[in-house]
Amino acid sequence: MGTLLIVAGIILIILGLIGCVLPVLPGPLLAWAALLLAKWIPGAQIDEKLIWTTLAVAVVVHVMDYVIPAMGTKKFGGSKWGIWGATIGLLFGIFTPIPFGVILGPFLGAFIGEMIHENQADRALKAALGSLVGFLFSTGLKLAVTLYFGYLFVQAVW
Repeated sequence: MGTLLIVAGIILIILGLIGCVLPVLPGPLLAWAALLLAKWIPGAQIDEKLIWTTLAVAVVVHVMDYVIPAMGTKKFGGSKWGIWGATIGLLFGIFTPIPFGVILGPFLGAFIGEMIHENQADRALKAALGSLVGFLFSTGLKLAVTLYFGYLFVQAVW
């Protein structure tokens, strides 16, 4: 039973890492589920306080993943049109077969949203860059948290 739980935990961490770049999967939350599984692995040493603390971190990072790209767009001078465009572009980017659709989608969405709003290419490009910076920052944050959860899982199990 312990081996099965370890394998399931490793799969959850791998899915969590994939979820860091594929917005359909909640990366840190999946990796956190591996920590929860570790609680039932015979011989694993994981503190219950750690479980609750890492859950809080995973939830905050999950929520921030939706907020940070919009903050980036706004910080770089984007309007609500650019923020909505980035969000819609992200949704299209998830389902497009082109490589890097999740990166290009928000960028193009913010650009198009700003062009519809004010038709100023320089402002639209700046907002689109803000969306890209926000997306890359939130992806890096998710990746760091997910890798740390993976480290905690390995440490608890081995």
